[in-house]
Order: sequence, then C-alpha cells, then structure tokens
Amino acid sequence: MRRRRAGPYTVLIMFGRTNPLNQRLTRGQKRTMAIICAAILLVFVGLGIWGALASDPYGKSANGCVNVTVPGSTGGSVLHYCGADARNFCQSSSVVGQSQLAVRARPQCRLAGLLPGRSASPVPSN
Repeated sequence: MRRRRAGPYTVLIMFGRTNPLNQRLTRGQKRTMAIICAAILLVFVGLGIWGALASDPYGKSANGCVNVTVPGSTGGSVLHYCGADARNFCQSSSVVGQSQLAVRARPQCRLAGLLPGRSASPVPSN
C-alpha cells in the first residue's frame, strides 16, 4: 500500500493484480477452454437452426384447424381449435358480428375451409 497526502486527508492506493498467480494457462487448459467454447457455440447454432426450420403448429389456419391471435391485457394470446371444436367455434356467435374477435376469426375460419367465401361475413345493417 502506498499513502498519499491530499490536503488534510490521507488517500490509500492499493495496486491489484489481475492474474494473482501470474501464470499462463497450460496447453491442456487452453484445449479444455476451446472445447467448452466450441460446444457452447454448437448448442447455440443448433438452437438457431432448429428455431428457423421447425414447423409451427399455430402458424396458419388450414386443414380444419383454426388459429386466431387476439390481443390481451398481458400480450397476445392464440385461440387454437381443430376438428369439431373448430367447426363449433366458426359457427358460434363469437364469429358473427363486428367484435374484434369476430373480425379476426372470420378470415381464419375461411382459410381453414370452415366458412364459405365472402357470403359468410354478416352484412352491416343500418
């Protein structure tokens, strides 16, 4: 430790060492570190490829399945129905009208083949 006088106060300065052992890594330690870093890199690359190429079951409405994304208080939520549940949903009162759910659900029901073309959308009455 070294003492310096700065006015009426004494300042203590400690010199630290970043490598307390002052030794270099051995060849085996360097090889181990390289293997660990390569393994971590391979895991992240693999996860990236899987995320990019994996199929998304909630992606599109088709083949009798309906996926509707609706906004919620804590973010978006997905309504997912297949088969009889999808038919019941597309024929329910929640798909008729001009509510936010109805406006979002009708095109998805058409894509799934559960509603006929444009004639299924209600005609606004004045």
